Amino acid sequence: MDAQLSQLSFEDALSELDRIVRGLESGQMKLEDAISAYERGAALRRHCETKLSEAEMRVRAIAQRDGTTGTTPLAEFDENSGGKAP
Repeated sequence: MDAQLSQLSFEDALSELDRIVRGLESGQMKLEDAISAYERGAALRRHCETKLSEAEMRVRAIAQRDGTTGTTPLAEFDENSGGKAP
């Protein structure tokens, strides 16, 4: 991962990834530009996944330290509760 990418926040990386996806979906890019954009998008996706994984580990560590025994994955929280706490 390049140094510039590693400095991006999750939100900035996600925003750039969104712009890349919209650009690729438009079909208006030249082939070489599309390939470069795809490569950058793949790097941004990996960066976002890493940031999310780090955040999840931090939350789990906080929960363990504070004695919270159960955690509900965000996807389950959203799908099963309509966005409300269980």
